[in-house]
Amino acid sequence: MYVAWRDLRFARGRFALIGAVVALITLLVGFLTGLTGGLAAQNVSSVLALPGDRLVLQPVADAGATFADSSIASDTTAAWRAAPGVDTVTPVGITQTRAEGPGGSTAVALFGLDAGTSFAAPRHDDEVDLSAGAAKSLGAAVGDEISIAGSSYRVAEIGGDDWYSHTPVLTLSATAWTSLDQRLGGTGQPTVLAVTGSPAWDSVAADTGTTASTPLASLTALSTFRSEIGSLALMIAMLFGVSALVVGAFFTVWTMQRSADIAVLKALGASTPALVRDALGQALVVLGAGVGVGIGLTALLGAVAGGALPFVLSPLTTLAPAAAMIALGLLGAAVSLRTVTSSDPLTALGSTR
Repeated sequence: MYVAWRDLRFARGRFALIGAVVALITLLVGFLTGLTGGLAAQNVSSVLALPGDRLVLQPVADAGATFADSSIASDTTAAWRAAPGVDTVTPVGITQTRAEGPGGSTAVALFGLDAGTSFAAPRHDDEVDLSAGAAKSLGAAVGDEISIAGSSYRVAEIGGDDWYSHTPVLTLSATAWTSLDQRLGGTGQPTVLAVTGSPAWDSVAADTGTTASTPLASLTALSTFRSEIGSLALMIAMLFGVSALVVGAFFTVWTMQRSADIAVLKALGASTPALVRDALGQALVVLGAGVGVGIGLTALLGAVAGGALPFVLSPLTTLAPAAAMIALGLLGAAVSLRTVTSSDPLTALGSTR
């Protein structure tokens, strides 16, 4: 990389400019990725925490199964429990309403299921478990009373940061949830079955007219998740494409400007692979510096904004976008190598001048 290093020192301003552009694009990608992760967690974290290998939903008519419309009858629950290979079936009711606490009121998602699973649930019908977000919004602590649809419940426990469709989660016993859902105008039937075991999933689902998906695959049954994550993912993909185009355009112009120098090197005996390594090494240095600065800014701003925004700072939202930015930038820079590989040494000797 002898020539590449000399270029970097000689044209510091040009490379600083493209490095700054890469850093800004990386900051945008990293921040959007962290925001996407945070929004996704506030949308589906409680669904992913449900205690089952598969989540069973009941479609309505010819429409796809959704958490908003699913309502599972008792005979369907019994059929799943009787299916060979099924270990446990946990009916889970889900509805959304408002709750009032000592510190105010807020919209909440009510989950109803029996205690004894990995998903924390109260053991008594007059108790409620709060997620950390619900406890903060309601200003409630263990032992306080909160009101839901005119009924009072004692806070038995404050758990983790569980969310459903951007509302904090409150958990009731299955009996208490059924009674409350009926008062709110619902059927009182569970929304989803959390099933563990190894049955013939497709066969049992077809026999019962239900769908059985892994918790991760079932996220598409949340309409807000599909629209929200789809839009943000499209923006991230477009920023990745812009990064590859910007870096590719920069190095294409830069390589064309030094085509005569490349021809001289070839006339002096430099091999094409060596010149390719020189050009890609130069791009890697610029990309590494720009992406490093961008990810550093993302981590700093993410830590500051984490208290006010649903932002997730993790290797998946920092290191993964950084690696993708460098890979796509190198791909864009590789487009500029045609000048390197096709440069004629005779040009440097004046044959075409």
